[in-house]
Amino acid sequence: MEGLVVTWQMWVVFGTIFAAIVAYSSDRVSLEVVSGWVIAGLLVFFHFFPVYGPDEANRLSSESLLSGFASPALFAILGLLIVGQGMYQSGALELPTRMLLRLFDRAPKLAVSSMFMFVITVSAFLNNTPVVVMFVPIISAMAVQSKIAPSRLMMPLSFVSILGGMLTTIGSSTNLLAVEIFEQETGEAIGLFALAPLGLVLAVVGLGYLAIATRYFLPNRLGEIQATADGRQFLAQITLERGSPLIGETAAAGQFPSLKDVTVRLVQRGDDLILPPFDDTTLRLRDKVVIAATRETLTKLLKSNVGLRASFLSEVSPPEGGTGELSLIEAVVAPGSRIIGRSINQIRFRFQTNCVILGIQRRSRMMRGDIQDIRLDAGDVLLILGDRQDIRRLRSDRDILMLEQSMTQLPDPDHARFAGLIFVGVVGTVAFGLLPIAIAATVGAAAMVATGCLNVRQASRAVDRRVFLLVGAAIAMGTALQATGGAIYISQLLEPLSQRPNGAVVLLSAFFLLTALLTNVLSNNATAVLMTPIAVSAAQAAGIPPMPLVLTVIYAANCSFATPVAYQTNLLVMAPGNYRFRDFIVIGTPLILLLWLVFTFVAPSYFRAVGLLPVG
Repeated sequence: MEGLVVTWQMWVVFGTIFAAIVAYSSDRVSLEVVSGWVIAGLLVFFHFFPVYGPDEANRLSSESLLSGFASPALFAILGLLIVGQGMYQSGALELPTRMLLRLFDRAPKLAVSSMFMFVITVSAFLNNTPVVVMFVPIISAMAVQSKIAPSRLMMPLSFVSILGGMLTTIGSSTNLLAVEIFEQETGEAIGLFALAPLGLVLAVVGLGYLAIATRYFLPNRLGEIQATADGRQFLAQITLERGSPLIGETAAAGQFPSLKDVTVRLVQRGDDLILPPFDDTTLRLRDKVVIAATRETLTKLLKSNVGLRASFLSEVSPPEGGTGELSLIEAVVAPGSRIIGRSINQIRFRFQTNCVILGIQRRSRMMRGDIQDIRLDAGDVLLILGDRQDIRRLRSDRDILMLEQSMTQLPDPDHARFAGLIFVGVVGTVAFGLLPIAIAATVGAAAMVATGCLNVRQASRAVDRRVFLLVGAAIAMGTALQATGGAIYISQLLEPLSQRPNGAVVLLSAFFLLTALLTNVLSNNATAVLMTPIAVSAAQAAGIPPMPLVLTVIYAANCSFATPVAYQTNLLVMAPGNYRFRDFIVIGTPLILLLWLVFTFVAPSYFRAVGLLPVG
């Protein structure tokens, strides 16, 4: 572009960006430290060596360089992270996942296909990380049940969630950042579903590739399936109080319909004991049902059925003054403990600790009788339910040894309903244009805390400081690149591409490939922030609307398939799938090239059809 003044400060910015890329990709220094040094370096440099605009004002003041930390896109990202964490923490997605597991028993292939379709749909509106976190144990269970290696499914899970993020502007933080920069540069807006048409094409192609890769190319390695393979059984007791869903239930073939995957050991009715087989036995009010089940099964019962949860906890009152987070943990009765030889009734565990012994597991034999009357022995494993705060106090109890790694939270079904309504509200207000995404996400995050779906500690834990600092650093680099003329300089170098026959097609293809390669060595957020202003300048130089190139950057910046460090979800599945770094290169690189080729052939026709590119 004629009239461009090349300043020496521009070359300093290029050097800073190159050094940041090297530092981010080397992983020798933490991402937070690199981001901090980038921001600090730019602030100091442009304080002493300012870049003046036509009005003689410093175009790179500290306010402009730090503007990324007040960016609406950053608040939208953080708000959506909290909303996504609330959906995960509250168990709002438990019902569809249970339905998928039941379907897997009858039709495994259909269940796996349905699961991936569910993941791709949810990932279009939620942050991908909690979605993948939720489905990793589900896939592990499927792998154990079907006797296939989890390495066949874990990588596709991560890739499918990334493909889902390409469908809407809130599908990933990458999309939000690019959209905001585009709107700042041009004043134009990008709708919530503007990415959907081409995104669906790329997603379908990606799913087809993954179906083939899963069958023929993914490694066949056993992963870490310890939790789901644990078959230890606990003895637990359900007391049928008023309102229990078990009252009036009659056994069929010795099994009670609501108590799937458990063994009913006995039913105590007053002073009478009813032992198996329970042919035509109908459960009544005040019956005590003693069952044997794995911890996983007991947890599912507590999560899935509010009435059953009340039956389990019928003899206790809710903890007072707690955090509101019910948690399960295992503890071993210590040798020499004062509770050895005493029953649960005698030790008054509930009144002493504000927690409940939900189940007992004894290696030597499976006991019969009211578990409140069973005398404890050294080595017994107790399954304890209580408020997280009360469970933490048990650490100082010398009579039991806490198995800290076994602690899991038990979501409240009421919170799941609130979380679902909040999520629908956030998406709905954005989809119908009632609120900007930054406001809707911030209100949604506040509502998650206000309704108890998350507490303040959980919400703050959802705010990833790496994302916060990386976004701030990336926007600072993008601002410096724009103000010093670096974006225009790069677009000038790319301008000859647009002068060739089918120049717009060549430019789109080149931007997709360049951005896709960059996003696998640099963060996808940083890639989007750096490439979006370059795309706008390149489009202006080529004389075409900027939106097609910006959408190209968004699609390509989401192609984080070739390295495990390219995106968080890849790292999440690496250990459970027992993958190596090379596996992502072998499977991910062909997927990137395939999507690049499909985009190169399909995108120009689509953009011409919707009037975003000139015909001819």
